[in-house]
Amino acid sequence: MSSASSIPPWNVQRLPGAVGRVFLVTGGNAGIGYFVAEQLSATGATVVLGSRNPAKAEAATASIRARVPGARVRAVRLDLADLASLGTAAESLEVDCLDAVVHNAGVALDDPPRRETGDGHELMFGTNHLGHFTLTRWLMPLLSAAPAARVVTMGSFAAKSERLDLGDLQSRKDYQPKRTYGRSKLAQMYFGVELDRRLRAAGSTVASVVVHPGGALDSLTPSRPPIHVRTTGARLGAAPAALLVQGKDAGAWPAVRAVLDPAVRGGQLWGPRVFGLRGEPRREPVWNHLADPSVAARLWDASRDLTGADFSTLAG
Repeated sequence: MSSASSIPPWNVQRLPGAVGRVFLVTGGNAGIGYFVAEQLSATGATVVLGSRNPAKAEAATASIRARVPGARVRAVRLDLADLASLGTAAESLEVDCLDAVVHNAGVALDDPPRRETGDGHELMFGTNHLGHFTLTRWLMPLLSAAPAARVVTMGSFAAKSERLDLGDLQSRKDYQPKRTYGRSKLAQMYFGVELDRRLRAAGSTVASVVVHPGGALDSLTPSRPPIHVRTTGARLGAAPAALLVQGKDAGAWPAVRAVLDPAVRGGQLWGPRVFGLRGEPRREPVWNHLADPSVAARLWDASRDLTGADFSTLAG
């Protein structure tokens, strides 16, 4: 029997052990990030929740400990909208190496007006993309110190229909919140693909993988009080939608697989199996527009200029 055939098929309910490894989940205190952290905690790994809200982080760690006996979970303060703080946040991990980071945290605004971070960047682009771009630079020494670390970037199915305006990355000329959000997530996904290209060129042992959760609704998500409480009415009202989409617990599956599955490779895109919207995680073709290296390279250069993040030593 070949070694490949001896590996059991991936089972979202029976994850491989990861004792001794350390994973960071940004935005791990709520939503999909919470379920990524909860599921990874069940592997025996040390899971660190990155959160800008200490009270919410404390509630999330308590919830995980209540559901996962012996969970090794803790939190660090992490504000992706404050670029100058991210070096200190990386130091606060207090680890010698980092086996994976899941870039999950994000801001989504539904209505105008346009808002900016303290650094003067449009809030969604500045937090979702530039914050993770800068954080990765500070984490790279820790990732490079691990045997085979992974950077897992959580994109969005909403980015599939968007295209970047490289002349207006900050949405100064024409701000539409939902479109700006989709473009911020697309920028994150371009970053994940381009990061892996540069890691390979540098001969790094770190791999970068891009995932998306498909359609993940609160109304289909199991309760985790006080973090999330699903009412009976919401559950019943969302039942028809379950034919097409899923809860945030299932939305976490592609990221969890990208962290743990030894068969996952850098540069790949993973999402839900059924129409990219629901079901167990599978590899899918990189979207045509996301595979454009010229756009990715121009975005990288613009992001470097906006943040000052220096990736000149990717090989560690």
